[in-house]
Amino acid sequence: MLSPSSSLSNMLMNKANCSYPTSSPSCWKTMHMYTRKIQILHAYYVLEVLFETRKVLKQMPNFTHTKTSPSKEITICGDLHGKLDDLFLIFYKNGLPSVSNPYVFNGDFVDRGRNSMEVLMILLVSFLVYPNDLHLNRGNHEDFMMNMRYGFTKEILHKYKLHGKKILQILEDVYTWLPIGTIIDNEILVIHGGISESTDLNLLHRIERNKMKSVLMSPIPIDGDRATEKKNKAGKAIAAWGMKTDGPFSEQLTKHEWEQVINILWSDPRGKRGCYPNTSRGGGCYFGPDITSKILNKYQLKMLVRSHECKPEGYEICHDGKVITVFSASNYYEEGSNRGAYIRMSSGTTPRFFQYQITKATCLRPLYQRVNAIESSAIRMLKERMISRKTDLIRAFQLQDRNKSGKLSMGQWAFSMENVLGLNLPWRSLSSHLVATDKDGNTDYMSSFQDIHIQKPVKEVQSTLIETVYRYRSDLQIIFNVIDSDHSGLISMEEFRSMWKLFKSHYSVRIDDSQFDELAERMDSNKDGSIDFNEFLKAFYVVHKFDKLSKSDTKLA
Repeated sequence: MLSPSSSLSNMLMNKANCSYPTSSPSCWKTMHMYTRKIQILHAYYVLEVLFETRKVLKQMPNFTHTKTSPSKEITICGDLHGKLDDLFLIFYKNGLPSVSNPYVFNGDFVDRGRNSMEVLMILLVSFLVYPNDLHLNRGNHEDFMMNMRYGFTKEILHKYKLHGKKILQILEDVYTWLPIGTIIDNEILVIHGGISESTDLNLLHRIERNKMKSVLMSPIPIDGDRATEKKNKAGKAIAAWGMKTDGPFSEQLTKHEWEQVINILWSDPRGKRGCYPNTSRGGGCYFGPDITSKILNKYQLKMLVRSHECKPEGYEICHDGKVITVFSASNYYEEGSNRGAYIRMSSGTTPRFFQYQITKATCLRPLYQRVNAIESSAIRMLKERMISRKTDLIRAFQLQDRNKSGKLSMGQWAFSMENVLGLNLPWRSLSSHLVATDKDGNTDYMSSFQDIHIQKPVKEVQSTLIETVYRYRSDLQIIFNVIDSDHSGLISMEEFRSMWKLFKSHYSVRIDDSQFDELAERMDSNKDGSIDFNEFLKAFYVVHKFDKLSKSDTKLA
């Protein structure tokens, strides 16, 4: 089930830096299952994650736009190709995705590596938890026909013998809804492959991307006898241009649109000037430095960041610094063959490159530590969800506690948690991390909140208002971005009140405007009639007083 922010996001997504619906209950279950140990996630949860991902992706534009600042960098990762150790190492070194630590994963999450399903699920769950801060671009291997040739289809059918075909069916559709690029600060274009002399970003912003079922399928039905399989120098099949498609022509892209997407997903930069056929891949083109300058200048961009090619050092800079290739799967061909890398960049600064390489000698212990880090993060996020509904949870607990003892049975506590939070989680298993229990197994339900609280900016403000602002802070941020047309970070007191009224019109929030007026007056500490909204939001961060998730106590029950 999508969060209530759906309608608001739909209304404003074309006017601001978009905010999309947040995670479903299955996201938490998935994170819990994966972080206990590396195991095969049940097909039910795989399908739920795919269904929820498709819902959110359908609301997104072809290119996602994001902004950075000197104090907020974004991390760009290249091909992972099912290498789970590399993904864990990135998170371990660079931190987990969050509002303050955004990521772009630039395609080719799957195929070739043996843990493609695990990589894909972790990325999709992270996307559902942080849909505004983790961006997933489509690569040429997010394609059901490529998966049949390069291993992911086989992996799914091996791991999910009963429900594998259903997973493949939904996954095929999910691929088509992945955005085809990310634009950072309106000046950095992040796409999987590259460009051509005819690349039309205006057209690419408008096309119905879900009609691109496979880049290997021509939109023009032709005689099947003419379908050919092209091979690269190693003799491996790369593309089968001209294959027949199923369905009417109206459900397909035009040939011109199809070629535009192919160039975005398949092309490679070269030192030679001009644009000429990419003979080694059988699709896309080779583009020279003159083509890069032409396209970047045409669309007022400064840099192209792409992936698609394995590089010995994990990255490569070419075309006079205007094109960067980043590849994040280390040991891609064999152990020691190449390093992996990721990039951190922010507005007005030089990109910073981070390299790594998985080895047998260093893999085991860091992997365990990285899994623990994800477990800890999942519990912290769950506690923040609890504190945002503290008033409702206490009311539910007290309704169950007819003797006013301050205690509930484990079943009563679990029922209240699921009913209020709407999360279908194994609450009994998680209880040891969330609530104190006595020797009889009864819960001291108020202990659920003893180590966390929302940092109130004004002590006199009622707790219900504090919780409401925290719960919907991302939605308030959307409205703020619309009102703050000059992006100064400041809005007038009257605009601040208008933001609140617009927010209330989309939710059943029973809080008097007078309470919000009082909060606004107190937030304007220097009495200049303006509100610094970034500082306002920071005042509602959750504070974890005691971190019980020590290194020796992070494994979920």
